[in-house]
Amino acid sequence: MLEDKDQERTSLEKLGEFGLIEHLTKNFKIKQQSTIKAIGDDAAVLDFKNKKTVISTDLLIEGVHFDLAYMPLKHLGYKSIMVNLSDIYAMNATATQVTISIAVSNRFPLEALEEFYAGVATACKSYNVDLVGGDTTSSKTGLMISVTAIGVANEEDIAYRSGAKENNLLVVTGDLGASYMGLQVLEREKEVFKVNPNSQPDLEPYSYIVERQLKPEARKDITDLLKTLDVHPTSMIDISDGLSSEILHLSKSSGIGFDLYEDKIPLDPTVISACEEFKMDSTLVALSGGEDYELLFTIDQKEFPKIKGNPNLTVIGHTTGKDEGAFLVSRNNTKIPLTAQGWNSFN
Repeated sequence: MLEDKDQERTSLEKLGEFGLIEHLTKNFKIKQQSTIKAIGDDAAVLDFKNKKTVISTDLLIEGVHFDLAYMPLKHLGYKSIMVNLSDIYAMNATATQVTISIAVSNRFPLEALEEFYAGVATACKSYNVDLVGGDTTSSKTGLMISVTAIGVANEEDIAYRSGAKENNLLVVTGDLGASYMGLQVLEREKEVFKVNPNSQPDLEPYSYIVERQLKPEARKDITDLLKTLDVHPTSMIDISDGLSSEILHLSKSSGIGFDLYEDKIPLDPTVISACEEFKMDSTLVALSGGEDYELLFTIDQKEFPKIKGNPNLTVIGHTTGKDEGAFLVSRNNTKIPLTAQGWNSFN
């Protein structure tokens, strides 16, 4: 991103805070009937009538959660929204609105923020959510982003982490580990660039895993699919910190044990080949990599016929007795206690 010295640069001081907000959000169109008043007043006004409201907030900090050396600002805007929408879908709810606040240092001109908001706009349009508010301010330490996502659900449809029961099936969407391996490729190419700035990386062989890191997709399609299939998750969580961490969250919240089968964990062939190249264990990557933004949920065994053979869903284990703990059942049938080795922002 910001290395092109010839690009036009408009100082944010020329617009001021309110002028900046108006400029960046003027092309956002309202799509949700529940949005009564969006940007332009002291607060947004929403009307969900008889629905339950779900709200989630995430904070993204430059140098902690993203690196602008290889993260284009448009992709960052898109990903910022995805991170939050994923939490809404993890409640088996429908995302409807977002707010976004940013703190920027003076190295960011208006054109850079326009790129960022173009990514935000693409995400909002693709997922049919309204941008209804936010804030802007200055920063002395780079770029900071705060997004709040709002959604709705019927009370009987909401899936909490605490609802898993004994002998439930453990189901995951998509495949795991791709985002983490994409990050490894990008970090490697960053180090090569430091040594030779004229180097042009060939990322074509890694396109799938790099895209999973730079432009993840929240699984709105899964909540729609479950409704179509008439499947009712007993518990649910999104996979942001790694599969093992999320299973442990479900185990703790539900007070129940889990057996996860190593040979059932879904891995894309690109992930397997990248793990071989980087000399990493693919199971460990899936367990601890994080940022997959897939959904992990439990269902009653009687609902298995409804999901059997569905290419979007994989049964990877089952619940066990009360407080029995969470284990990985290896390919040689050894039970290994799961540990939370995934993302920790305070490390």
